[in-house]
Amino acid sequence: METLYGRWMLAWENKLCSRATNRVVRPFEWGLEWTRLWPVAARVPRDGHDPESYLRLLNREALAHSDEFFAYRTPSDFSLEANLLRFTSAVETPYPENNRVHAQWFPARSKPGARRVAAIILPHWNASATQHNALAAGLARLGISALRLSMPYHDYRMPPELQRADYAVSSNVARTIDATRQAVIDTRSCVDWLLDQGYQRVGLVGTSLGSCYAFLASVHDPRIEVNVFNHCSTYFADVVWEGLSSQHIRKSLETAITLDRLRDAWMVISPPNYIDRYAKMRKKSLFIYARYDTTFPVRFSRQVVEKARELGLDHRAVELPCGHYTLGETPFKFIDGFHICNFLKKNL
Repeated sequence: METLYGRWMLAWENKLCSRATNRVVRPFEWGLEWTRLWPVAARVPRDGHDPESYLRLLNREALAHSDEFFAYRTPSDFSLEANLLRFTSAVETPYPENNRVHAQWFPARSKPGARRVAAIILPHWNASATQHNALAAGLARLGISALRLSMPYHDYRMPPELQRADYAVSSNVARTIDATRQAVIDTRSCVDWLLDQGYQRVGLVGTSLGSCYAFLASVHDPRIEVNVFNHCSTYFADVVWEGLSSQHIRKSLETAITLDRLRDAWMVISPPNYIDRYAKMRKKSLFIYARYDTTFPVRFSRQVVEKARELGLDHRAVELPCGHYTLGETPFKFIDGFHICNFLKKNL
C-alpha cells in the first residue's frame, strides 16, 4: 500500500523530472551507418536482411565476441593540463567535439609507502560538467585520486546543435549502441592512463547511465577491481521504455518497435547478458538503488540484487528511501556519498 511518504516522494520526483523542458521527440532510426566500423560487422552479411534482422544478427555476433567488440588501441596522445586530462577517443564518430575525451583530475596527496589507488567516476545521463565533482573532491581528500570522465556527447563533448546528450541515448538504435561502446572504451583508456601513472588499484563509480557503462567496462577489464553501481538496473531497453526521464524516446521507439524486439536490438549493451561472466571475476561491488525510483524502476534494481545474491557475488546492496532525481537532493546525496566513499575507502 502506498504511504503518505511514498506519495510525497513520487510527487517530488515528478516535479524534478519536469524541470527539463528541452526534451525532443526525434524520429525513429535504425542507424545502420553507425555499424560500419564495429569490429564484428565484417562477419555479418548485410544482403538479404531487413535493418532490424541485420542489427539483431550484429548484436548476437557482438555478444558472442564482446571482447572483440569492446577492444581498442590505447590512445597515444594523453595530455594533462591544469588537472584536465584530454586524449583522442579510440572510437571515431562524425563529431569532432565528441572524439576528444575530457576527464577532470582530482589527485590525492600521496603518502610515502602508501598504496596508490584511484577511482574513475562516470556521471549520470545529461550531467553537467561540474556535477559529480564534489564526490571526486571528497574521494581525493580520503586518499583516493579521482578521474571524472565526460561521457560521449556530454558537456565538453556535446555537438553544438544539441542542448542535451541526445546522441548518447536516443531512438537511433545503432547510434545508442555506438555511444555505449565508446563510453566503455574511453573508460578503459582512462584505466590505461592511471596505471601508467603508477596507480596500483582502480575502481569505478557509475551513476544511472554511467552505472551501465561502468558494468560493461568492468566485465571487459579485469584491471578494474572495485565497482560502485549507483542506481542499478537490468535491460537497457526496459529502462528506456519504462523510465520517467526517457518517455520522449519511447514515443518515437513505439512507432516502429516493441519492447521485446528492442531488447534484442540492444542486447550487446545490456548488463544482464554479462552477469554470469562478471560473477566469475570475483570483483567487489556495491549496488545502490532507490525505493521510489521511476527512472530506473525499483523492481529492476531489486532483480539485479537478487541475481547478485544467487550468483554469490562479493557485494553489498543499499536501498535508499528516495527516487532517482531526489538522490541528488539533500539529505540523500550526502547519504549516497557516504556509502560510496566508505565502500571505496575500505576496498581499494
